[in-house]
Amino acid sequence: QVQLVESGGGLVQAGGSLRLSCAASGLTLSSYVIGWFRQAPGKEREFVGSINWSGRSTSYAESVKGRFTISRDNAKNTVYLQMNNLKLEDTAVYYCAGRLWSALWESGYWGQGTQVIVSS
Repeated sequence: QVQLVESGGGLVQAGGSLRLSCAASGLTLSSYVIGWFRQAPGKEREFVGSINWSGRSTSYAESVKGRFTISRDNAKNTVYLQMNNLKLEDTAVYYCAGRLWSALWESGYWGQGTQVIVSS
């Protein structure tokens, strides 16, 4: 069974930090691109960032660039999203997803999400 499980969400004040984890089972992350997405109530899902598990390539949405960092731990089969200087607009459910190279995110695997709430 392939599973992606997010963890690390919670309540944090604006300007604070959180680290989200995406733990994979049933697949080897070295074969997948891992992406982070988020969705706020009443809004569409949006791309946050991604990392190529087989390399050092990362990409980020402009809204989080310079504040969020995606990293990997191959031995633990886990991808992290370090979130610094959080803003109110970062409040959302955060999801991780895995896809093969050149595939669509919709065709890949998705976790159940973890809630991040940023307060003033």
